[in-house]
Amino acid sequence: MAELEEIAQQVRTCTDCRLAESRTIAVPGEGPDHPALLFIGEAPGYHEDQQGRPFVGAAGQFLEQLLASIGLRRDQVFITNMVKCRPPNNRDPLPGEIAACGKYLDRQVQLLRPKVVVTLGRHSLAKFLPGATISKVHGRPRSLGSFILYPMYHPAAALHQQSLRSIVEEDFKKIPSLLTQQAKPTEEAPASQQLSLL
Repeated sequence: MAELEEIAQQVRTCTDCRLAESRTIAVPGEGPDHPALLFIGEAPGYHEDQQGRPFVGAAGQFLEQLLASIGLRRDQVFITNMVKCRPPNNRDPLPGEIAACGKYLDRQVQLLRPKVVVTLGRHSLAKFLPGATISKVHGRPRSLGSFILYPMYHPAAALHQQSLRSIVEEDFKKIPSLLTQQAKPTEEAPASQQLSLL
């Protein structure tokens, strides 16, 4: 889709926040034009910054294993991040950086029209459900505008904290039912928390 590539080109030349000063390569995201599944992480890390691709380090390898566990390949889903450039020393993205990148992510969601948006970690969760705590809402789908929102722990968290690994694996197993059976979400998000543009 030409519009998606146009966004990617804008991301690669973006200078709207200071992350542009320290990045090697911006990471717009990748995947098919109309995926059923959209994964949104936090920010590129070292390997992503070197290659210009999302989730290519250890967390990405784990994500690919998780996808394989439900019969999917990486090239069947779209993967992106809240911010498209690596924060120095892998620190958390700052609110201003998330805000500056928001226009790209909003447009990607509009164009991709996924059935299910999987948020990976607290930063992407906060975009859609401000104030929600990931430990309380992970693995609980809810209707949000035109898609089902499905919050999960970030794969990197599961790698650093082994107790989360089985939780992530169990949450991942619920994804096929959301896609193939269009299972009714367990909760409706308040209208005030739904993205006005979707």
